Amino acid sequence: MSCEDPVIIVALDFPDASRALDLARRLDPAQCRVKVGLELFCAEGPAVVRALGGLGLEVFLDLKFHDIPNTVARACARAADLGVWMVNVHALGGPRMLEAARRAIPSGGTRLVGVTILTSHGPEEMAALGLGESGARVRGLSGMCREAGLDGVVCSPQEASGLQDLRGADFVLVTPGIRPEGSAPDDQRRTQTIAQALASGADYLVVGRPVTQAPDPAAALAACLAEVRAAGRGAVLGNGQRGRL
Repeated sequence: MSCEDPVIIVALDFPDASRALDLARRLDPAQCRVKVGLELFCAEGPAVVRALGGLGLEVFLDLKFHDIPNTVARACARAADLGVWMVNVHALGGPRMLEAARRAIPSGGTRLVGVTILTSHGPEEMAALGLGESGARVRGLSGMCREAGLDGVVCSPQEASGLQDLRGADFVLVTPGIRPEGSAPDDQRRTQTIAQALASGADYLVVGRPVTQAPDPAAALAACLAEVRAAGRGAVLGNGQRGRL
């Protein structure tokens, strides 16, 4: 089965293109998108993004840009030039940085989302960073991203339920740290299962090691999609529109 707007994003957290592309070839572009993060991009650069696109896979370029507005704007423009489906910036960069990034990527092309609080952060990290309670901070950062015209935010599934009034076809919630039923949390702290995240109102679910380190990644992805359907999202697209999975 396929979906016009796949809900699952598979995180290709590999140290080289060979392993990333070997796994990517086992994935159906109609069933998922893929995420390229810092490790893989630093090792292989734009070439691996182009190679994944050549396999028909849409890429979420997860580099979390956070710098002065001009530098972030230029980096976002270059990411859009690669034809990626989505790119992100750190919301903690502030309104001017977010607005500069938005101007650099015209609406209707590459999606631009803001990272709120990392899912690896627990209460002790939040306190050490002076960020307060995660739910309130995520809410504030999400509102800032929406005000700046971004297409959505990256947030823990645990905070997604508190952002439903912001969510819509023009503002989506991307949730990392997703663990299929029975999977280990690894180094993630604020995690949820697929069913829990969808019930919380997440639009896109980032799943990494439970798929990429499985003996049969295609079967692991199929199991994730089965959980999506069992959660009642078999007829709901990631952007809130109706369709068939």
